Amino acid sequence: MDTKIQEELKHIRSMMEKSTRFLSLSGWAGIMAGVYALTGAYFAYKIIYKSPTVIYYDIVDRNFSTGAFILLGIALAVFILTLATALYTSSKTAKKANKKLWTPAAIKLIYNMAIPLVVGGILSIILILKGSIGLVAPVTLIFYGLSLILAANYTYSNVKILGIFEVIIGLIASYYQGYGLYFWALGFGIFHIIYGIFMYLKYKK
Repeated sequence: MDTKIQEELKHIRSMMEKSTRFLSLSGWAGIMAGVYALTGAYFAYKIIYKSPTVIYYDIVDRNFSTGAFILLGIALAVFILTLATALYTSSKTAKKANKKLWTPAAIKLIYNMAIPLVVGGILSIILILKGSIGLVAPVTLIFYGLSLILAANYTYSNVKILGIFEVIIGLIASYYQGYGLYFWALGFGIFHIIYGIFMYLKYKK
């Protein structure tokens, strides 16, 4: 009797979790996000360290050359590709499970992620305009990590672990300024790939 009650309670908890959490995230989305970030970091490295002009000091002096705008374009392309892939894979996962993509939980997830992401994005633009380029990578990592920590309340709880690691690596990057691109590649690239593989192996999606 006790076993039957426990099974029923477990089933009820599972149903409640499915109704309050967005569970259509795909491990492949995390893997591809990491691949996009590493690819972007590679091209950014070539522009920063292999170009005829020193882009870093151009931005510090607020002399926004073509190379500086290309770097911003790369960052924007990585963000758009990551977002598009996440939406596509989540849509496929939801359809496969006969569920809707835009559930109340999904809307809450996006809302809670958007707040720190928008704040972090605005702060990053301000830092670029002020020439404090060395703090841009740490700020993006920290605010992205905070967005994941908040998002964990509306999706898989282990997303919080990735968020904590992103915040930690961002704080370390803020101390070792000048190595932001390497920390950015680690946080957005390698960490995402590792997490994506973990998600895929655990949930098979």
